[in-house]
Amino acid sequence: MAAAQGRLTDGAGGAGDGKDGERELNADAFAPLPFRAAVDALRAARPRPRIELEPVTPPRRLAPYAYALEAAVLDEDGDELADGRLILLHDPDGHEAWRGSFRLVTLVRAELHEPEMAADPLLPEVSWSWLTGAMDARGLGYQEAGGTVTRASSHYFGALEERPAASQIEIRASWTPHEGLGGVPDTGGHLAAWCDLLAQVTGLPPVGPPAGEGPSAAPAAPVVPLPQRRGPRPQR
Repeated sequence: MAAAQGRLTDGAGGAGDGKDGERELNADAFAPLPFRAAVDALRAARPRPRIELEPVTPPRRLAPYAYALEAAVLDEDGDELADGRLILLHDPDGHEAWRGSFRLVTLVRAELHEPEMAADPLLPEVSWSWLTGAMDARGLGYQEAGGTVTRASSHYFGALEERPAASQIEIRASWTPHEGLGGVPDTGGHLAAWCDLLAQVTGLPPVGPPAGEGPSAAPAAPVVPLPQRRGPRPQR
């Protein structure tokens, strides 16, 4: 897959309606150097097979600078198993709640096709461990991690009663990556760990790191994955 290419958007200017329009920043001319370097690492990333990345317009008002990627995990037939979004936020002045100037925010969603897995009382704890375990396994520094794991079930009635019951897991999380040389976090490593999370959620088999890469290329820690998905998501 080609490297992800996107744009840097000023998140402080609101929706940008009226005569002013939407303000977009040229990365080389306006964005702070640490943010530009962090985004360059995300753009250069090549995800593992069956995970597709695409840049999208980031949310505004969350931070002065933001960059966002969406991901889709596909099965061997090209059907979508899970999706997610990873957002990089940057405030050059720092943020008290973040305890840093960068913040990563994510949303991951996947269908659960195994009833016993959907009913497992340990599912939320295990799902959260997939995220922290992936970052720990790659030797990534982070702090102030927090989030929620939600599972929901849908049952169909009336004209829709032929559809099977469906369950979904949703992971929302954010964390502050440790900043390295020049105040730049290892966003490439954090993106790789996020892809490990997507692989765990969908039951993809692990893949080894490319030869010669550093700790951030290490495979995810062994944890119990969800069973392999058996088809596309039910239609809603």
